[in-house]
Amino acid sequence: MAGREGRGLVPLLAFLGVMAYSLSMAVVTPALPQIQDGLDTTPTGAAWALTAMTLSAAVATPVIGRLGDLYGPRRVLLVVLAIATAGTVVAALAWTVPVMLAGRALSGIGSGVFPLAYTIIRDVIPPARRASAVGLMSSMLGLGGAVSWCIAGPIIDLLGWRWLLWVPVAGLLPGLALAWWIVPRSGRREGARVDWWGAVLFAAWLVAALTAVGEGTNWGWTSPGVLGLLAVSLVTACAWLWVEGRVREPLIDLKLMRIRGVWTANAASLLAGYSLMAGGLLFPLLVQLPADTGHGFGGTATQAALLQLPASIGMTVAGLTAGMLDRRIGSRMVLFAGALMTALGYGYVAVQHDAMWQLYAGSMARGIGLGLAYAAVANLVVAAVPASETGVATGVNTLIRTVGASLGPQISAVILVMVPGDGGYSAGFAVSAAVMVVVIPLALLIPRRGRRRRDGRGGGVRALEPVSVPAAGGRH
Repeated sequence: MAGREGRGLVPLLAFLGVMAYSLSMAVVTPALPQIQDGLDTTPTGAAWALTAMTLSAAVATPVIGRLGDLYGPRRVLLVVLAIATAGTVVAALAWTVPVMLAGRALSGIGSGVFPLAYTIIRDVIPPARRASAVGLMSSMLGLGGAVSWCIAGPIIDLLGWRWLLWVPVAGLLPGLALAWWIVPRSGRREGARVDWWGAVLFAAWLVAALTAVGEGTNWGWTSPGVLGLLAVSLVTACAWLWVEGRVREPLIDLKLMRIRGVWTANAASLLAGYSLMAGGLLFPLLVQLPADTGHGFGGTATQAALLQLPASIGMTVAGLTAGMLDRRIGSRMVLFAGALMTALGYGYVAVQHDAMWQLYAGSMARGIGLGLAYAAVANLVVAAVPASETGVATGVNTLIRTVGASLGPQISAVILVMVPGDGGYSAGFAVSAAVMVVVIPLALLIPRRGRRRRDGRGGGVRALEPVSVPAAGGRH
């Protein structure tokens, strides 16, 4: 069990675990052409190396969050990190596409570090430092993506693409050791049960829906395959809602999701996820587009990566700053400021992207704004729910952000096809700006910081912690 000296290392554990997962998710993208050649597959087959991990993460995140709430975050975290490490090794050693996909699916289970780390932070970090720790963890998403792009070229050129897949292990193994050492033990909840039927139905409708979205541009949005998957998703989603409304301990407490501080933060996460990944497609494509098109810069992959680097550093610094701002103005206004800055950054490049410095300016504003927004929504969800529901609530929030992130590149790619030439990039940036404008009224709908709130475990009230936002409605 961690002592006081060990508790100060919990943010480092969050850094390593989340950074390693972010790297695991991102390193495949720059290596897709090499994976295609190395495994002798098609572009679609190689792309499934990314899709398999995304689908696995989307399903695993809320389930793992619930398991952490029931059995204690330490033991579940150790299992999750071990499985993610094994999956990363399998993917790095894969000799066929099915083996690669199996490894990537196992790696996706590592997404469970998000809800588990939020729960651990809430349990062991003093209230005055909690917002900063949550902000640090949220900011690692952007930094992981930046690091993957910056190291991809040299590693692929000098060592080969397989070595790129080994990089996340350098974070996962120390994270596993730290988790064993510093995370305090906690007993399981007596009489606790897992809603396995709810988990199966949840996985069914979510996988069907995300597969339809991911393959829509390849199969055609009105193709039998896409329409069939959407129909399966609708039927299983209805069955899941029916089950969740009748079991004693549902996988996801739908009443909890109706709390105003939760659903507003979840909606903001969906839109922020879209905005992050839409820019992740639009900026590199514009930089690498041939100059003879009249609106491209003819840059290299390294130049495209360097464009992402300042924005990712800005995202990291903003995430660290969000904790201090929370104590001064509250996460509600931090989210407002982040949404406004992101919208202004995208709005600027929508009308001005003729020079690289303009892309850097817009991308930097986007990075800082998203860093503030990501940290704010995480803090808002942690503060709005009872401690016993932290894992599942933050798991759902991470899941929703993942869904938004999967929609960003897909919709942006469709825009570029429908609006050819320079207008497509202007439209893509403008849509991303509009998406973040919608977050502004969502931030204003979030309940203001109050003096006291119910404990959430039945009876009594307790003093509101510095990062807390009162729950509006819902069962407590």
